[in-house]
Amino acid sequence: MAKVNNLESLLASLTEKTSGEDVTVREMLDAVGRRSYGPILLLLGFIAISPLTIIPGTSWLVALIILLIAGQIVLGRAFPWVPKRVLDISFPRSALVTGVEHAGRYARPVDKVLKPRLAFLSRTPFIGLSALVCIAAALVTFPLGLIPFGPVLPGLTVLLFGLGLTARDGFVLMAAGLGLAGAIYILMRVWSALPFG
Repeated sequence: MAKVNNLESLLASLTEKTSGEDVTVREMLDAVGRRSYGPILLLLGFIAISPLTIIPGTSWLVALIILLIAGQIVLGRAFPWVPKRVLDISFPRSALVTGVEHAGRYARPVDKVLKPRLAFLSRTPFIGLSALVCIAAALVTFPLGLIPFGPVLPGLTVLLFGLGLTARDGFVLMAAGLGLAGAIYILMRVWSALPFG
């Protein structure tokens, strides 16, 4: 299996290593590698902003998995663990392929700016702080999931974190924090517009 080290390799793995009408969480994780946190969070962030989220409840399911994975980083677990019940959840592969095709036009330009820099931010103890950002992004997803396109910014936050961790690019990890700030800002604006806000 080709190693996932950027967005383009992630997209290639998802299409080349899966098949059939449906694709399970297990198959997607196997395609990108289940022994490293970076590719898994990159995958989850990609799903969070892909056409797969038009399926009711998908945004919240992805947020729950992000909480699980990021929580394990905070706890210092060496390798990520995912419950069998979650691994067996399936999605239409056509929605996954559509998302890959849409993202493909952005993959190469994004990957061109990636490079190892400020790599210490991808290691202990800073990686724990970044994982807390992912946890916050997942928590923000639950209320934002009630409005159209609300989960996009928190999903982008997790995607950037996974990308930065995979490429050992601390600059991208810092950019993920800006995505979270944007998501919180949107949540506050929506909350203030409510009658009881």
